[in-house]
Amino acid sequence: MAFFVKNMISNQVKNLGFGGGSEEKKEEGGTSDPAAAQGMTREEYEEYQKQMIEEKMERDAAFTQKKAERACLRVHLRDKYRLPKSEIDETQIQLAGDDVDLPEDLRKMVDEDQDEEEEKDSILGQLQNLQNMDLDTIKEKAQATFTEIKQSAEQKCSVM
Repeated sequence: MAFFVKNMISNQVKNLGFGGGSEEKKEEGGTSDPAAAQGMTREEYEEYQKQMIEEKMERDAAFTQKKAERACLRVHLRDKYRLPKSEIDETQIQLAGDDVDLPEDLRKMVDEDQDEEEEKDSILGQLQNLQNMDLDTIKEKAQATFTEIKQSAEQKCSVM
């Protein structure tokens, strides 16, 4: 690793025009072996490459899974609010293997929302909404409407 950093700094100095790369050319000689360039044996380099490939595959799989989870959430919200479906989301879910579900945190949030909506739709929920209203304001509006209707009726009918 130290050799790699030294090589990188040396290349930057050469690019700036200060020279300083003559000893590097002697040190590298004719080695075109990437393992030697990294300061490793051939076996160490191959093992390092395998490890890097495995880590990249794991990161890619995790990224694909996250994208599919997000797509699943979007599909769920589109169903809930009756919005048009997206083919991109369907494709992302299929790429992840169709075994994608909402993340646990989001599932809890969705369940809580459903419980709240069910509560609001129930009779008890409607009664609680009535209790939250200002009864004085409702009485005033009702009396004003009644008075307004009475006055318009008196104007139209001379008998009253």
